[in-house]
Amino acid sequence: MLNNTVALLGGGAPPEVGDFESIATTTVGAGGSSSIVFSSISGTYKHLQIRAIAQGSGVATNWSMTFNGDTNNANYYSRHLLYGDGSTAGAVANQTLVGITGGSLAPSTTSMTAANIIDLLDFSNANKYKTLRVLAGYDTNGAGVALLGSGLWMNTSAITSITLTPYGGTFAQYTQFALYGVK
Repeated sequence: MLNNTVALLGGGAPPEVGDFESIATTTVGAGGSSSIVFSSISGTYKHLQIRAIAQGSGVATNWSMTFNGDTNNANYYSRHLLYGDGSTAGAVANQTLVGITGGSLAPSTTSMTAANIIDLLDFSNANKYKTLRVLAGYDTNGAGVALLGSGLWMNTSAITSITLTPYGGTFAQYTQFALYGVK
């Protein structure tokens, strides 16, 4: 069974704790923020991981990512999502948009935050498009949302910057994003 699990993870064992190196951490200050940017990302890692504890202000419940300032053409981004809230479930398949859904934001009407883990695979490989996987969600004491997704940036350029933007509203104060390199 372990061999099957390892095979499902792409032919190699999952990274160990020591394989993650902190690159940058950002905490949103008073007044919120309309975007977060990680720039000058070194290509010395195999993969990247973004971890976020996030809350939106206004109507924001999700956020998107764009790479290397590429916001001009929705045809370069695609996503697939599965989501549910305990009573309903849904899916989004092969949707193109400017930016990939990065994760979930707990609504500003709650005191909760959403947890997000996003893996950017082979982000510096100049021979293939960039893919990512998303695991996110939040709970508001019995009512919450879970999100599982994948994304594609149809560009072979190495990712050197990542811009995170909420869909409507802003990132609320104390929202935190951490970028890690995976060796």
